Amino acid sequence: MKEPIIYLDNNATTQLDKRVLETMLPYFTENYANATSSHLFGLSTGEAVDFAREQVADLIGAKPKEIIFTSGATEAINLAIKGLIHHKKKHIITTVTEHKAVLYTCNYMELCGFDVTYLPVNKDGFINLEELEAAIRPETFLVCIMLANNETGVLHPIKKISNLAHAKGALFMTDATQAIGKIPINVSELGIDLMTLSAHKFYGPKGIGALYISAAAKISLNVQMHGGGHERNIRSGTHNVPGIVGLGKACEIAMAEMEFDTTKITVLRNELENELLKIENAYINGNTKDRLYTTTNICFPGANSEKLILGLQNIAVSSGSACSSVTTEPSYVLKELGLSDADALSSIRFSLGKFTSNEEINIVIKKVTDLVAALRQNNH
Repeated sequence: MKEPIIYLDNNATTQLDKRVLETMLPYFTENYANATSSHLFGLSTGEAVDFAREQVADLIGAKPKEIIFTSGATEAINLAIKGLIHHKKKHIITTVTEHKAVLYTCNYMELCGFDVTYLPVNKDGFINLEELEAAIRPETFLVCIMLANNETGVLHPIKKISNLAHAKGALFMTDATQAIGKIPINVSELGIDLMTLSAHKFYGPKGIGALYISAAAKISLNVQMHGGGHERNIRSGTHNVPGIVGLGKACEIAMAEMEFDTTKITVLRNELENELLKIENAYINGNTKDRLYTTTNICFPGANSEKLILGLQNIAVSSGSACSSVTTEPSYVLKELGLSDADALSSIRFSLGKFTSNEEINIVIKKVTDLVAALRQNNH
């Protein structure tokens, strides 16, 4: 009998919540009208899109008109950064540990004549705020720093960063893809001008995300997708109504259950972490205080992560970002934290979710402990 999958790769994607699926299904079959059609059938579907927009806005403390639906966080990141390509100022600041969607888009902006500063991080994964402040120049128009790192779970001090950006007249953007639905976020309180999110990171469907655009940012943002003028003329294209409705429902559920999920998952993550750190020389990558409660990234020196992942068979874990191609290269995020190639290639990211059980954690602890010992033995 095949062993059931134990899924601890929730930072890559999450299981669709059945309540989200139930909300989406009618929009595949019965309520299939185009949301921008002017007949009653279309108007009804359009109302569902409007309601979902309100649900997303409620989760992040925004106004519905500030939410633009996209195909996911990668598109939202491209829209936000490339959308500023005609800005009269030409300097962007980001970090070396951003998701590749941000890094590669910034690389493209460099090809278009922009100057990009990539701030380093310390061993905990944090930037130096004094270095950030010193890096902001008169021609800096955008500071782009992620809220939560996808590999380590490290949470950046977003409010302090946005204050520094605004004090020098720059816009502040954050890739909040890993944090949305997991921790409370209020764009106004945090001083965020542009923020990206994706439904599949918090039990919603794949292929749908959103970009939050403040009034200050909208003035400078240029359209990337031209067409029928959908999404306030910022992102044209027929609405993915089932996806949008699913995203809205995922936001509603996250608001209602975030506190419960936080408590439950924190207990399980700590149990997993405490037991795995009993393995000789094992250590946590990144800061252990300011991070997502869903995530632990542990190095097991002398045990190759690729062999660990294959050896774990029915247990799904990761050795880095799942959004890039499968590679045996060491994680660039862990390298920037100061890890050697060998240690970066001996690190595993465990990312838990609301469907993770205590029984599963116990199985993982035993299997990882035994497998690390076996791999180290084979190395001698």
